[in-house]
Amino acid sequence: MPNSMRWRYGETNPIMLPVLAGYVIEIGDLLYLDGGNVKPASTQTDLGTLAANQETFHDNFIGVAMQCTTGASAETIRVATSGVFEFPCLPATFEVGDLIGSTEEGTGVQLESQVVIGVTAENLALGRCVKQAASTTDTVHFDIVRTVVRGGSQAAA
Repeated sequence: MPNSMRWRYGETNPIMLPVLAGYVIEIGDLLYLDGGNVKPASTQTDLGTLAANQETFHDNFIGVAMQCTTGASAETIRVATSGVFEFPCLPATFEVGDLIGSTEEGTGVQLESQVVIGVTAENLALGRCVKQAASTTDTVHFDIVRTVVRGGSQAAA
């Protein structure tokens, strides 16, 4: 998917992280940390089921790309580790507080780097919806919660 500034509001708490040569990252990609380097969601190894892929991505989720790379050489990019972002999603309705997670592309063998869906469990989530959509919509505003640094989306006490 082309570069798309998905950040809408809130503190982004950016950090600078390395990207290995050979990995193309677009602005707006959901990123995970792998061996100290960030990679787009679409490069995560397929674990056979959507839930397994979502949970693994949740466990390694670091944030959203605020800069892009060409893949020609190793680079360091700015990654937003918090904030409210607007992402395309599978058509659905959303309530404030609904859990939002990653989804797979059509063939089910890799995660989408810039598309999300509603999920039902914290261990699959990347954040929570912050803007109600009472009618079916194909975008969702959600507050990301990075897992690697903050522990991910948590259940209400």
